[in-house]
Amino acid sequence: MRLRNIPGADEVIRNCDWVIKEPADKKGKWNTVFGNENPIHIEVGMGKGQFITEMAKRNPQINYIGIERYTSVLLRAVQKREQLPTEKALPNLLYLCIDASELPEIFAKDEVAKIYLNFSDPWPKDRHARRRLPSKEFLARYDQILVPDGKVEFKTDNRGLFDFALEQREIAGWNLDGCTFDLHHDENMNEGNVMTEYEEKFSSMGNPIYKMIISR
Repeated sequence: MRLRNIPGADEVIRNCDWVIKEPADKKGKWNTVFGNENPIHIEVGMGKGQFITEMAKRNPQINYIGIERYTSVLLRAVQKREQLPTEKALPNLLYLCIDASELPEIFAKDEVAKIYLNFSDPWPKDRHARRRLPSKEFLARYDQILVPDGKVEFKTDNRGLFDFALEQREIAGWNLDGCTFDLHHDENMNEGNVMTEYEEKFSSMGNPIYKMIISR
């Protein structure tokens, strides 16, 4: 998908206090950055931020980090957050503007409790399979930063990508803790579900939402 570049986005992100610059310097020190020992959850490919913002509102006892590669997309999340009332400042939410492949350089072993992958780019061409966020290559990266009982939660409306994710999970030797092929009609898996912008759009069109929860 071709993204429209937004003039000035780079400068806004560069000057935003919520976006951590030089994040590799914080490796192993993220609880110091947040100022507490609360567990850290990250969303890889956070898009415009609806999901992680709502999660941070609901769970002040958890620290959240939204990761987005493109400044023009991250800008939208920052702009929406700026509209929140002061009393909802969300000190438990920060952002990184990095490529997901850099995760092991940003987080130390056992530093992340949960990883969310929501409606990730399917990279449909076979030669790009290694770039897919639920690929075995990325699972190896997640393995380097998750706590021993850490989990990865993956949602998509793309059946082909979901089947690929299930296959890669098995190849990599991860446990399948939960799986549904119709999230919004699965009472147990849908409990407490927070929808992303894409999820709202696709489900309104009648598309089923697929979700899996995996661990090592």
